[in-house]
Amino acid sequence: MLNQLRSDHANMARMLHVLQLKQKTLAQGERPNFQLMREVVDYILSYMDGFAVPLERICVERLGKVAPEYSSLTEKMAEDYRQLTPRLQQLSNDIDMILMDNVLPMDRFADDLKAYLEAHRAYLRHEREELFPLIDKHFSEDDMEALRQSLPAEAQQSLERLQLAYPELYAELRGADVPNV
Repeated sequence: MLNQLRSDHANMARMLHVLQLKQKTLAQGERPNFQLMREVVDYILSYMDGFAVPLERICVERLGKVAPEYSSLTEKMAEDYRQLTPRLQQLSNDIDMILMDNVLPMDRFADDLKAYLEAHRAYLRHEREELFPLIDKHFSEDDMEALRQSLPAEAQQSLERLQLAYPELYAELRGADVPNV
């Protein structure tokens, strides 16, 4: 189960890397592929709602029981993650505006995208450096199995769905390095 979490972590890092490349293009005054950005943002929002948020809740609750001394850390991480959603939703709305050829200040959009990427990367670092070691140390095999059973069934097929639904994004992800976030 922890390997699955690490794999999902690496895939999210790839997604953020793709967005970062588009943000850099935008910052250089060029027009990035906004449709591809739309695919990335849609996928991340779907992933957050369907997989990550339930997982966070389960981990916070279980760690609160087996390692209560880390409750403030896990609750802060969960809150940090919840704060990513409205930021990403605003970016989604802005991309919609851009794709409909509405006027939107590109410098503000680029700054908002950069701030979102920095916040999400910071969360991934905390996850890798703090949450995963806590899970590894404090979760028993039974805890891991309960975690596995509580995840949505479709979580295992997420990359397969991505490949079918977003072929251009999937092709770009396959070629993306796993950035060290």
